[in-house]
Amino acid sequence: MYKITLIPGDGIGPEITAAAKTVIEATGIDIEWDVQQAGEAGIAKHGNPFSEEVIESLHRNKIALKGPLTTPIASGFRSISTALRRELDLYINFCPILSYKGIKSRYEDIDLVVIRENTEDLYAGIEHMVGKDAAESIRIVTRKGSERILRYAFEYAKRNDRKMVTAVHKADIMKYTDGLFLEAARQIAAEYPEIEFDDCIMDSMSMQLVQKPELYDVLVMPNLYGGILGDLGAGLVGGLGVVPMANIGDKIAVFEPIHGTAPKYAGQSRANPMAMILSGVLMLEYLGEFAVAEKVRRALREVLMEG
Repeated sequence: MYKITLIPGDGIGPEITAAAKTVIEATGIDIEWDVQQAGEAGIAKHGNPFSEEVIESLHRNKIALKGPLTTPIASGFRSISTALRRELDLYINFCPILSYKGIKSRYEDIDLVVIRENTEDLYAGIEHMVGKDAAESIRIVTRKGSERILRYAFEYAKRNDRKMVTAVHKADIMKYTDGLFLEAARQIAAEYPEIEFDDCIMDSMSMQLVQKPELYDVLVMPNLYGGILGDLGAGLVGGLGVVPMANIGDKIAVFEPIHGTAPKYAGQSRANPMAMILSGVLMLEYLGEFAVAEKVRRALREVLMEG
């Protein structure tokens, strides 16, 4: 039996999480869910969006399925999801961008992976006001952080018979931070001669993915660029509602959809649970339950084909 932390989330989170839970349980797999509240629900229960109870549950169970959590814009508390990744050192953000027949899109047969460093860069949240009329944000990129996410990308490509890894950067302008990342990428790539390697400037990659996404396979990059290209990739295959995401560390993993809380749709049974269900599929694969994961994926494909 698996014991898994379940964080329903805010907005549409509880209903899509319930749908994913129902689908996973229908496979017959034995799971005991440890339900914890975070975000707005956490404030209501604990007076804290990110309580010790949640952290203790994650350390205890080592794995979680999580709904989206509210992040206020330009005020209020910081992103709970970002804080969670830093607190637990979930340095790998893994986002598969995959076409499904039956999902409306301008593109077909997209199959690429966005792998994003998850704990550094501008998401470290080191920022402050400089007087009343200026604000400063400090960007942190380390060799350790760069090397471990790059190595994960190459190891993933090797394990899954992927042919090419592309490092995405802005080293033409940010010569120290992205320069360090690119230098590390070239050094790690030399250890994997069987895998083709190239690099691409971030703004150019944004255009390339729109014009010819079929040329790319595994993309690896610092944190901020991954947040942008993950959403861009979702746009290639039908939108945020169809893309799952995994946040993985050396000891703990948290699985969640790429999209947000969509509060205006909460409680209306209109939210598409596909990204949440596919996040559950990634979780099952992480657990080594590949046959069960494929059963859910196959059922989802059949439902989509039925229209």
